[in-house]
Amino acid sequence: MRLTELLGLCPGAAAVIGGGGKTTLLRTLGEELAAGGARVLLCSTTKIFPFDGLPNLTDPTEETLAEALGARRLVCAGTPVPGTGGKLTAPAVPMSRLAELADYVLVEADGSAGRPFKAHAPHEPVIPPEANQILWVVGASGFGRPVREAVHRPERFGLLTGLEPEAPAAPEAVAEALQKEASPAWPPIQVFVNQAEEDTAMAAARRLAECLPWPVYAGALKRRNWTCLS
Repeated sequence: MRLTELLGLCPGAAAVIGGGGKTTLLRTLGEELAAGGARVLLCSTTKIFPFDGLPNLTDPTEETLAEALGARRLVCAGTPVPGTGGKLTAPAVPMSRLAELADYVLVEADGSAGRPFKAHAPHEPVIPPEANQILWVVGASGFGRPVREAVHRPERFGLLTGLEPEAPAAPEAVAEALQKEASPAWPPIQVFVNQAEEDTAMAAARRLAECLPWPVYAGALKRRNWTCLS
């Protein structure tokens, strides 16, 4: 089954948060949707690197964006951020208008500094009001590793879970952090556990799913395999 079908991805804007594969998830979903004929925009409300092999539009007008989406179906757009090595932040075109120009707008809404888990600062994540769902990515490679290694903003994770930096990041602790961070004002949440390539990683993903009230999926995006856990 295609991942977009498994997740029941809805047209409009979706926010992707967490760690351990957000950018890969954006591209995987975008390629599936574009292959089916949809116009898909990849962007960020924080900062994201341009995508290799895709049109990366900097400061596009609505007309330029509409033309690119019609020609290529899958594009990235944003505003260059000086001093970041080419990263892009949100396009100047309002999100509400982007959601009219594209069938799907997939928005990376936080950063994780390459860590499999993310604990959010008060100003994070930057979820656009137009988002109709949240895809929360968790990297299975972080399960069992010390909090200081596995988590971006480990001090925040410690406040949420009571764990010290050297303590292992167990699935139950990750689930606790996710639930404490989730806001009632957010749109519906789905969790995807990436990097679940081995039996031990999948078992940890199942422990996480048992502790969460939301749908949880797991798999390995780079291997293009996934399943529903709850």
